[in-house]
Amino acid sequence: MAALRREGRRFAPLISPRSITAVRSSPIAPTHEDEGPIGVRYISTQVVRNRMKSVKNIQKITKAMKMVAASKLRAVQSKTENSRGLWQPFTALLGDLPSVDVKKSVVVTISSDKGLCGGINSTSVKISKGIHKLNSGPEKETKYVVLGEKAKAQLIRDSKKDIELIITELQKNALNYTQVSVLADEILKNVEFDALRIVFNKFHSVVSFVPTVSTVLSPEIVEREAESGGKLGDLDNYEVEGGETKGEILQNLAEFQFSCVMFNAVLENACSEQGARMSAMDSSSRNAGDMLDRLTLTYNRTRQASITTELIEIISGASALEG
Repeated sequence: MAALRREGRRFAPLISPRSITAVRSSPIAPTHEDEGPIGVRYISTQVVRNRMKSVKNIQKITKAMKMVAASKLRAVQSKTENSRGLWQPFTALLGDLPSVDVKKSVVVTISSDKGLCGGINSTSVKISKGIHKLNSGPEKETKYVVLGEKAKAQLIRDSKKDIELIITELQKNALNYTQVSVLADEILKNVEFDALRIVFNKFHSVVSFVPTVSTVLSPEIVEREAESGGKLGDLDNYEVEGGETKGEILQNLAEFQFSCVMFNAVLENACSEQGARMSAMDSSSRNAGDMLDRLTLTYNRTRQASITTELIEIISGASALEG
C-alpha cells in the first residue's frame, strides 16, 4: 500500500479530478496507459513490473517446451529413419500412382493431437481438401479418415458428412509397428476403398518438413492396372509359385503395404511435429526476450521520469521558501 501511495503522489500533478473520480468509481484499477489532462502519456511502474513478471514466466514455459520437444524428437527420429526401409520395397514392387482414376477414394489425414507446432496441421488439412476436391464427381465418392485432434477440429466444421472414421490420442503411448498395424487393420475393416491416399508431413530437418501424399491401391485396382498395362513397378517381373493365386497375393501385399506406409507416415509426422514445435517455441522465447527488453526500457524511463518530477517539486518548493 505504501508503494501505491508513493506512485499516486508521483503522478498526482498529471491526474485531473475527473480521472480520479472515474478510477474511484471503477471496481478495477486501469491496467493500460491513460492520457493526462495535458496530453502526457504515463504508466504506473507497478503495472510494468507485473507485465515483466508475466513475460518472464511465459519465456520460462516456452524454453521448457522447446527442451521437451527436442528430447521427444531425438527419441522418435531413429525410429523414423529405420521405418523408411519398410515401405520403399513396396513402392518399387507395386508403384505409387497418385493420379490413378478410381471411383472410391479415401483420404487418410495424419495430424497431431496437440497444437503450438506451427502450420503443419493446417498444411495437411489444406492438401487433404484439395485431394478431396480433385477426386469428387458425379460418379465418384471420396471420404476422410482423420488421425489427430487438430485435423478433426478443422475438417469436422465443413466436411462432417464425408468423415468415415476418426482416431485420436495416437501418440499417447510410444509409437510401434504393432500399434499402427492394429490401426491399419481397423481402417481396412471399416472403410471401403479403391485407393487410399495418405497425407502426412515428411521430416527433413528441424526447420524443414515436406507435405507428402502416398497412394495405396486395393488389390482389384492393382490387378486392373496390371492388365491394362499401367505402371506398377516390378510386380510383373516376378512369377507366382505355390497354391496361392495372384489375387490372394495381391490382397496380402496390399494390407502389408498399407500398414508399413502408415507406420512410416505416423513417425514422419511425429518428427515433423516435434521439429516444428521446437522452432515455434524458440521463436516465442526470442519474442518474449525482445518484449522483456522493451518493457525494461519503459520501466526505467517511467521510473526516471518520476524521480525527475520529484526532484523538480523539491527544488521548486525550496526556491519558493527562499523567495
